[in-house]
Amino acid sequence: MHDLTRRSLLQGGTALAATGMLTGPALFDFAKAWAQSAPWKAEPGAKLTVMRWKRFVPAEDDAFNAMVAAFKTATGTEMNVFSESFEDVQPKASVAANTGSGLDLAWGLHTLPQLFPTKVLKMNDVADYLGKKYGGWTDAAAKTCKQGDDWLGIPVATIGGYLTYRKSAVEKAGFKQVPSDFPAYLELCKALKKNNTPAGFALGHATGDANLWLHNVLWGHNAWTVDKDDKVIINSPETMKALDYAKALSETFIPGVASWNDSSNNKAFLSGELFLTGNGISVYVAAKDDPSKKELAEDIDHALWPVGPIGKPAELQLAVPILAFNFTKYPNAAKAFIAFMLEKENFEKWLSGARGYLTQTLNAYDSAPVWTADPKNAVFGQASKRALPASGIGTPGEKAATAIADFIVVDMFANYCTGAKDGKTAMAEAERQLKRIYR
Repeated sequence: MHDLTRRSLLQGGTALAATGMLTGPALFDFAKAWAQSAPWKAEPGAKLTVMRWKRFVPAEDDAFNAMVAAFKTATGTEMNVFSESFEDVQPKASVAANTGSGLDLAWGLHTLPQLFPTKVLKMNDVADYLGKKYGGWTDAAAKTCKQGDDWLGIPVATIGGYLTYRKSAVEKAGFKQVPSDFPAYLELCKALKKNNTPAGFALGHATGDANLWLHNVLWGHNAWTVDKDDKVIINSPETMKALDYAKALSETFIPGVASWNDSSNNKAFLSGELFLTGNGISVYVAAKDDPSKKELAEDIDHALWPVGPIGKPAELQLAVPILAFNFTKYPNAAKAFIAFMLEKENFEKWLSGARGYLTQTLNAYDSAPVWTADPKNAVFGQASKRALPASGIGTPGEKAATAIADFIVVDMFANYCTGAKDGKTAMAEAERQLKRIYR
């Protein structure tokens, strides 16, 4: 757990200065001025316990911690921050929601606020303030956090997940670039396997990686868990086509993907075992930062997901919304901190600190310097605008959030791709699970 003070902020200033982040006295001065004029004034003696997902890019964590320290110093709010793995964020948030204690804020994944609609502090005023000031919210981001007209949380950012690949391997396989359509993309993966430079995508309970690529395959075939009226339609010819396509892809993968979590492909790629995968920009960042991997970093590039028969992007991206529980004793401090995070003086530089790992959900940040700082970053800047909400064409809400949290789509594909179940059985099982949720 980090107990962040002005001293830690000042000591961390040198590392953050390299990213262009406001640091040390400059950040403190901004925070102090902001706190005096902000719409929300932290309660006297406020104490906030904040859980966030464990970072993959160290400079992002440094930037976040600097903001926390500045907020603490400027407002007098005691800030206790701790991190959990992707897989543990939602269970621990659920415990806090059920017990009414332990956390004030949870910065989580996908549609986390929708899991606890009666337990969260409404954020309408924060969303309106930020939206009006910074050009409005992207469509999927807003849907991720809204229930009717109410904002259950704030969509801080999107962790864009796209294709990370070795240019040399793709060229050796006979392709100038990663194909943008499903059939040619499958042929690339077959050629990569033939050359012993395989692809690999998670089929285990990887909250980010597995959900992203498998929903792209499902939605790309115009197959959905539910329709626009939330009727379960997973058991369909289109889903069967998606299953067959995913199985054909999986036959080209490196062994072991059925047990992969969200860090498995990072390790395999950086160790030279993997040559095409779906991930955030963190693999490239890790390679750039390791002097022994200079040649690997130069050989890495990124590509958008291929588009399926649906004929347009149909992507699930990893939204990272933050919520405040309504049992917090310090609602004004909670709202102030969330708004402070997304002010330009913080957020634009925070994006640079994240080095492409985080993508904006407020339109004004489309021109943030991070997207032109390195040409290999640019793909990730599109993530929030190309995404659909986690509900697909259905209604975002607690039910869709539960389906994601329960890995229903991931398990359906994994069961078929590994041969554990045939297609009809895998679809029927997913259908039964979804009908229990959407009854």
